[in-house]
Amino acid sequence: MSVPKFTTLGCRLNAYETEAMKELSQQAGLENAVVVNTCAVTAEAVRKARQEIRKLRRENPEAPIIVTGCAAQTEPETFASMEEVTRVIGNTEKMQAETWQQIAKGPDFIGTTEKVQVDDIMSVTETAGHLIDGFGTRSRAYVQVQNGCDHRCTFCIIPYGRGNSRSVPAGVVIDQIKRLVDRGYNEVVLTGVDLTSWGADLPAQPRLGDLVMRILKLAPDLPRLRISSIDSIEADENLMQAIATEPRLMPHLHLSLQHGDDLILKRMARRHLRDDAIAFCEEARRLRPEMTFGADIIAGFPTESDAHFENSLKLVTDCGLTWLHVFPYSKREGTPAAKIPNQVNGNVIKERAARLRAAGDAQISRHLAEQVGKTHRILMENPHMGRTEQFTEVAFTMPQEEGRIVSAVIAGVEGHQLVA
Repeated sequence: MSVPKFTTLGCRLNAYETEAMKELSQQAGLENAVVVNTCAVTAEAVRKARQEIRKLRRENPEAPIIVTGCAAQTEPETFASMEEVTRVIGNTEKMQAETWQQIAKGPDFIGTTEKVQVDDIMSVTETAGHLIDGFGTRSRAYVQVQNGCDHRCTFCIIPYGRGNSRSVPAGVVIDQIKRLVDRGYNEVVLTGVDLTSWGADLPAQPRLGDLVMRILKLAPDLPRLRISSIDSIEADENLMQAIATEPRLMPHLHLSLQHGDDLILKRMARRHLRDDAIAFCEEARRLRPEMTFGADIIAGFPTESDAHFENSLKLVTDCGLTWLHVFPYSKREGTPAAKIPNQVNGNVIKERAARLRAAGDAQISRHLAEQVGKTHRILMENPHMGRTEQFTEVAFTMPQEEGRIVSAVIAGVEGHQLVA
């Protein structure tokens, strides 16, 4: 018999939860199974999940296949109807020890006869208590501080896969980070579905900036703290203060911007306007001149005209964005945007997405060229590659110690990497 095989599709939070499921399934004694942790962010993500399941069945003809994750949560019947699939479990169930104990006891065990085990995610009021110490590389660890989302952007199915926003209490987060520091991790990344909503459901309703300041104060030996994706309109005063005054908070933020035109932003039900995004980037860069930004941008949202798209394209330079995640709009059944008339032609969407990616590549090239001759502190992810504080990859010709922070002068550029 063999240990279960896990396949993860989608976001960093899914990868984090896969590590939790590995531990839970191992503790339950589950053997010879295949687990697929799916993503639902686009219709294409669901198609890829189905494709992956069929491939895994061909490779593992005898093993039970268990499907979970956001796509399993939002459309369990899609996967239950696949003959390759043995069980479908929801996002809440996958993080519960008893789920894996039941599965490990086999199909004859009472309570596992139902193929689908997916409860109402909107009724969940707490984050999963299962914390992973040290998920990531040997140099960087990821800590989940929040799950779910209270907002209802018209293009997004994720709240129906993740539920409403729930926060991990600050004390629990800080205790985990202290353990990670004790184990030698030099960088911790705070992750969640809607990070800037952290604290709204906790007593006294603290904000993300409060959590950041407390971590930096109470974990003084943590060399580097990094924040993953944030909604810039929800950035609070303490977060801006941390950007300005805390060198251990890394000068790189990934922003959930989605578009650069006010009318499209309103149709997306976003809470910011174009000028808000530009003002945030200008203020953050004023407080921290070396700050770099990544951003999510959607190409081809319904009703997007050439003029609307040009405003998105121009936002790349107006905000000084460097690392773009470009999403060609994909009609997602169950979302309000899917019902909007005047959907954009698929070929036009592809062309606009390509232009956005080209703009992003030009910004990366500009950023890389500006680093030549500068000295950077680089966290080594493996003996020949590390990342600067701005999350830029640096290639080393001479091997370095993995997990160490090294200072090096940037000698040149090769592709999308700096060379030291």
